[in-house]
Amino acid sequence: MTGFGKIFILIGVVFIIIGLIWGIIGKLPGDISIKKGNFTFYFPIMTSIVVSIILSLLFYVIGKFR
Repeated sequence: MTGFGKIFILIGVVFIIIGLIWGIIGKLPGDISIKKGNFTFYFPIMTSIVVSIILSLLFYVIGKFR
Protein backbone atom coordinates (compact mmCIF):
# COMPACT_ATOMS: atom_id res chain seq x y z
CA MET A 1 0.00 0.00 0.00
CA THR A 2 2.96 2.39 0.25
CA GLY A 3 3.11 2.70 -3.53
CA PHE A 4 -0.59 3.53 -3.61
CA GLY A 5 -0.08 6.30 -1.04
CA LYS A 6 2.82 7.77 -3.00
CA ILE A 7 0.63 7.94 -6.10
CA PHE A 8 -2.01 9.90 -4.16
CA ILE A 9 0.64 12.30 -2.86
CA LEU A 10 2.01 12.78 -6.38
CA ILE A 11 -1.47 13.46 -7.77
CA GLY A 12 -2.07 16.01 -4.98
CA VAL A 13 1.19 17.81 -5.73
CA VAL A 14 0.34 17.90 -9.44
CA PHE A 15 -3.08 19.43 -8.65
CA ILE A 16 -1.46 22.06 -6.43
CA ILE A 17 1.00 23.01 -9.18
CA ILE A 18 -1.81 23.19 -11.75
CA GLY A 19 -3.83 25.39 -9.39
CA LEU A 20 -0.93 27.79 -8.89
CA ILE A 21 -0.28 28.03 -12.62
CA TRP A 22 -4.00 28.50 -13.34
CA GLY A 23 -4.10 31.38 -10.82
CA ILE A 24 -1.25 33.10 -12.64
CA ILE A 25 -2.59 32.75 -16.20
CA GLY A 26 -6.29 32.53 -15.34
CA LYS A 27 -7.24 36.12 -16.21
CA LEU A 28 -5.62 36.91 -19.55
CA PRO A 29 -6.78 39.66 -21.90
CA GLY A 30 -9.18 38.06 -24.34
CA ASP A 31 -11.05 36.07 -21.70
CA ILE A 32 -14.77 36.84 -21.80
CA SER A 33 -16.37 37.93 -18.53
CA ILE A 34 -19.99 39.12 -18.32
CA LYS A 35 -21.50 40.33 -15.02
CA LYS A 36 -25.17 41.23 -14.75
CA GLY A 37 -26.72 41.51 -11.32
CA ASN A 38 -26.07 38.30 -9.41
CA PHE A 39 -25.13 36.37 -12.58
CA THR A 40 -21.53 36.01 -13.78
CA PHE A 41 -20.45 34.26 -16.98
CA TYR A 42 -16.74 33.62 -17.51
CA PHE A 43 -15.35 32.01 -20.66
CA PRO A 44 -11.53 31.74 -20.60
CA ILE A 45 -10.91 31.53 -24.36
CA MET A 46 -7.42 33.07 -24.37
CA THR A 47 -6.36 31.03 -21.34
CA SER A 48 -7.57 27.89 -23.12
CA ILE A 49 -5.52 28.77 -26.20
CA VAL A 50 -2.37 29.38 -24.13
CA VAL A 51 -2.81 26.12 -22.18
CA SER A 52 -3.39 24.24 -25.45
CA ILE A 53 -0.19 25.63 -26.98
CA ILE A 54 1.83 24.78 -23.86
CA LEU A 55 0.46 21.21 -23.72
CA SER A 56 1.04 20.72 -27.45
CA LEU A 57 4.66 21.79 -27.13
CA LEU A 58 5.13 19.61 -24.05
CA PHE A 59 3.70 16.52 -25.76
CA TYR A 60 5.77 17.25 -28.89
CA VAL A 61 8.98 17.37 -26.83
CA ILE A 62 8.03 14.20 -24.92
CA GLY A 63 7.25 12.46 -28.23
CA LYS A 64 10.66 13.42 -29.67
CA PHE A 65 12.48 11.79 -26.75
CA ARG A 66 10.48 8.54 -26.81
